[in-house]
Amino acid sequence: MLSLVIITGLLAFTSGQQCGTDGSNNELLLSLSKNLLRSLEGQEGLPNPSVHLALRLSNSHNLAKESEHLNRLKNHLHNDLQNSLSNSQTVTGLLALYALALKSSCYDLSTVTFTIGETRETLLTHLKRQMELEKEQIALSHRPLTNYYQYSLGVLALCASGIRVNNHVSNKLIKAAEHEHFRHGDAESTDTYAMAGMALQCVKDSGSHVHNCAELDAALTRIKEKLLAARRPDGHIGNEYSTGNAVQALLAMGTQVGECAASMEAMRTDVKASKYENPMSVSQILPALHLKSYLDVKTKDCDNEDDTLVLEPVDPVVVLPSETKVAVMVEVVASSGATALYSVDVPKGSSLLEALELLVTKNVGFTFEKELSLWGPFLSAVNGEQARQSDRRYWHLSSDGTSLSQGVGDYKIEVPQKITIKNSTY
Repeated sequence: MLSLVIITGLLAFTSGQQCGTDGSNNELLLSLSKNLLRSLEGQEGLPNPSVHLALRLSNSHNLAKESEHLNRLKNHLHNDLQNSLSNSQTVTGLLALYALALKSSCYDLSTVTFTIGETRETLLTHLKRQMELEKEQIALSHRPLTNYYQYSLGVLALCASGIRVNNHVSNKLIKAAEHEHFRHGDAESTDTYAMAGMALQCVKDSGSHVHNCAELDAALTRIKEKLLAARRPDGHIGNEYSTGNAVQALLAMGTQVGECAASMEAMRTDVKASKYENPMSVSQILPALHLKSYLDVKTKDCDNEDDTLVLEPVDPVVVLPSETKVAVMVEVVASSGATALYSVDVPKGSSLLEALELLVTKNVGFTFEKELSLWGPFLSAVNGEQARQSDRRYWHLSSDGTSLSQGVGDYKIEVPQKITIKNSTY
């Protein structure tokens, strides 16, 4: 908790007014919830547990559609996780999000099982085992099998589900915060600090972390400082797409008074400007705009819920290709450091993915492969070279030297620029 607990309590009403959901903000929240519901209809790939979580943490519901999505999670996502676990793949983050999504619907997690070989065990048992494997890898290499964001999600999901988190598991997260290991490439990861903050706050609230309480408090203090230090003049924390998680974490850790208003307004402004088109990004800002966090799943009550969220018919929008062409240079930097340069003219407003697809048709030697994730498509191979998570590599995207905060499917080409696709490590 912050040192100014008494002041925080006295000013809670003022803070609620600053960051509240009255008047026009209610309309904005309803609009976001409707957009998320509509995204379920045209969803590619696996059903998204993060979207389900956001819908369940909202104040207004369409219980029939949420129930339908819950069934999709229990079938399609469950089967995908079953296959991954059977193949000994590390799926800590997805397994944790699945648990949180089910918990948000007040589903009995003790009835959710996976069968590996001849052994059937519960979802939470498998998640605990994944966390032990992650912890052992940290002991060997000072980093988990996946990353600290997924590790934090695992701690949070276990804790929010009422499972006592092994002190050795939570201590690894505390030490990582202490030594500032929450990085992606060369930069600190605001999203990871945020998720770690929610996870460790849950551990503290549960009272299960009886050893090194001072270290736990110090880690939470450091995480708050990092998040507050990442605030930009425009109110965003980190960038537009990490602000939702960051505000969730600050709310969960007791930081509201005088700290949330600018970030809340920044997110509302972005919503009105249609910057959050990706359902995954909406799913992270919606709980924050409701003044909630993933920690609220722990005490979620599914009785007497508002079931008034109705989707009105929407006329299909036909977007005609722009006649204006934009020149794009595409630079590919292989893991060896070798570079290849290509050029292509694309219709203004094209996504980066569409630009790359157009470049392939020019038969200049450029090729790529993509895979689907909860955030949409991402590059898995370029010019025949893989950038695999198992090798801690990824394709880093930048425009004129500035890292992109959106993926290939969301980033739009509006002006001439040089796109660099670099095989990078994390």
